[in-house]
Amino acid sequence: MLAVWGYIGVMAKVSNDWTRYEAAHLLNRAGFGGSPSEIKAFHKRGRQGAVEWLLNGEESAPPKPPVWVSAEPTRKGDFLQHRKEMADLSPEEQAKKRREIQKKRRQDGLTLLGWWVNRMRATDAPLQEKMTLFWHDHFPSSTEKVRQPRLMHQQNELFRKEALGNFGRLTKAVTTDPAMMIYLDLVQSSKKKPNENFARELMELFTLGEGNYSEEDIKEAARALTGYRVNRQNGEVNFNKQRWDEGEKIILGQKGAFDAQGVVELLLAREECGGYLAGKVWEFFGYENPEPELTARLGAAFFKTGYEMKPLLREVFLSEEFYSPRAMNSQIKSPLEFMVMMNRQLELGRLPDGVIFAVLKQLGQVPFLPPNVAGWDWGKAWVNTHTLLARYHYAGLVTGAGGDPKMVANGVRGQKQKGRAFLGHALQRSIIKPDYEILAPRKLREDVPKLIEELAFRLFQAPLSEKDRVAFESYATAKKGAVFTNTEVAELMHLMMSTPSYQLT
Repeated sequence: MLAVWGYIGVMAKVSNDWTRYEAAHLLNRAGFGGSPSEIKAFHKRGRQGAVEWLLNGEESAPPKPPVWVSAEPTRKGDFLQHRKEMADLSPEEQAKKRREIQKKRRQDGLTLLGWWVNRMRATDAPLQEKMTLFWHDHFPSSTEKVRQPRLMHQQNELFRKEALGNFGRLTKAVTTDPAMMIYLDLVQSSKKKPNENFARELMELFTLGEGNYSEEDIKEAARALTGYRVNRQNGEVNFNKQRWDEGEKIILGQKGAFDAQGVVELLLAREECGGYLAGKVWEFFGYENPEPELTARLGAAFFKTGYEMKPLLREVFLSEEFYSPRAMNSQIKSPLEFMVMMNRQLELGRLPDGVIFAVLKQLGQVPFLPPNVAGWDWGKAWVNTHTLLARYHYAGLVTGAGGDPKMVANGVRGQKQKGRAFLGHALQRSIIKPDYEILAPRKLREDVPKLIEELAFRLFQAPLSEKDRVAFESYATAKKGAVFTNTEVAELMHLMMSTPSYQLT
C-alpha cells in the first residue's frame, strides 16, 4: 500500500525551493525547533529532503529510561506477601508505609517526566517525539489514576513505536494497553456488568468523533470489550473468556459475536474515522478549524492507505497550505513547546527534572498528567493572565534577567511586587543560563541592527514587524553604552521573549 500511497496527492504540492523561515516553520511544527545552525543544516536538505529526513529518522542514541523501569516487576506472590506484612503493622506504621510508597511513586513519576521532556529536547528524530506527544494527547492516560509510572512508561514506548506507523494497529494495541485499561475502567468491566467508559471514548474521542454512533452502539461495544484483566503488579494483560460476553451484538449496523479487536475493526472500516483523524492531524501541525473540504480530502486518502501515518504526514508537510500565511507563525506554543523550543534555541542542555515539573505545572501542561480523557485544550486556552506572566518570568530566569527571585512580575514591565517565588531557590539555581559569548559575539554587538536581526531569527524564526524592530533596536541602543555586557544582552533577550510574537510558532 505504501508504494502506491507514498504521496497521496490530494493537496496542491509546494516546490522544493524554500526559505529559511519555511525550514524553521517545518522544524518547529514537526519537532521542537532548533538553533540557527540546526535550522541552517535542515534548510540545506531542501524541502523534500527535510521531510523525508523527518519521516524516516531514528534516534542514534536514545536515552536510557529511569533505572526503576528495568527493575524486576512485582509478582503476585510478592504482592500478597507485602499485604500480609502490612497487616501485621500498627495503624500508624501502615500509614507511614503508605506515605513512603506514595513518595516513591511521585519520585518515579518525576524522573519519568524529566526523561521524556529531555528526550524531546535532545532527540535527533524530532517528528517521532512530536507524534509521541500527539498520541499521548489523543489517547491520554494519567499517572494520577493509573498510579503505576512503569505502566505509563510502557504506554509511552507504545506511542513511540507506532508514532509514524499505522493508526489502526496502534488503536488495537491501545485497547489492551494496561495504563489505558486502568484509566478508562476497562479492568472493571465484566459480562454481568459491562463498563461503558472505554467504549464511549473509543468511538467519540479515538476514532469516529461525535455524531457518528449511537448510545446503543456504545452499550453493545461495551459488551464486546469485556473479559480483559490487568495484573497491576507486573502489567500483564490476560483475557478471561468466562468474563467475556460471547453473545451476538449489533454495532454500527453490523451483527456478530464481536470481541475487542472486532470492535476496532468495525470502527476502522468507517470512512468517518479517516476524516476525524486527518482533521486532528491537520489541526495539530497546521492550523485550527480547517475547511471541511480540506479534511474530507485528506481523510478519504488516509482511509484508502489503510491508516498509514507517513503518507498523510508527507502530504501535509509538502502542501502549499502548510506554508500559507494562515499556517505560519499562527499557533500559540503549548507549554511543552515553549519550554523545549526555548532550550534548543538558547542551546542550554539538560533540563532539571524539578524545574520541568514546577514550570509546566504553572504553564498548564504536564505530560502524564492530562486534565481528562479529552486531553489538553490547545490554542488560545494555553494563555491567560497567570500563564502568560509565568512564561515571562520563566524566560527571565532562563536568561538571567529575571531579577529578585522573591519577587513576581505584576504585569507591568519594570515594576515588581512582593509575592511567592516563581520557583524555589534550589530549583532556580539549577537552571543553566545561556552562553552569551556564543549567542551574541562581541563583534556582533557593535552593530545593533545586525544583532537584533540575528537574535530575532534565533527566537522568532520570522521577519520582525517594524514596530518590534524599532522597539528592540531602541532598547539595545539605550543599553549599549560603551560596552554591551552579557547582562545587557540578557535583558534584551528577555524583552524579546516577553512579547506576544514569542508565544507563537
